[in-house]
Amino acid sequence: DYNSIMIKALADRFAEAFTECLHKLVRIELWGYSKEETLDNEELIKEKYKGIRPAPGYPACPDHLEKGTLFKMLNSTENIGLELTESFAMYPASAVSGWYFANENSRYFGLGKIKKDQVEDYANRIDKSVEETEKWLGSILAY
Repeated sequence: DYNSIMIKALADRFAEAFTECLHKLVRIELWGYSKEETLDNEELIKEKYKGIRPAPGYPACPDHLEKGTLFKMLNSTENIGLELTESFAMYPASAVSGWYFANENSRYFGLGKIKKDQVEDYANRIDKSVEETEKWLGSILAY
């Protein structure tokens, strides 16, 4: 119903807004690599800040399996009750995960299409079968 849809939409927006707030806190105070930052909202939208925060499943990090690595490292389920479904969707759905890279030269880029030899190499490095790796990277396979 309408109320349910609106609550879910608001929850999604709050999760994204918190991500922005936490990233600013990390840049200015916690890690302090951008202590002099005074960006306005327009500059934040244009990502004028130092560093990046890529997330699994997006063009810079298309492999959703990395959420499993991240969740295991952080004990996400035990610590905050955030779970991964068998398809690596986050539950509850209004959640955000990713990494912070503080280097001011960091830039987002889309991975693009990858070839079989790249999939084989990646599968070997993450200790997965080529078939399973292909399943998770299907949208970026060049074959």
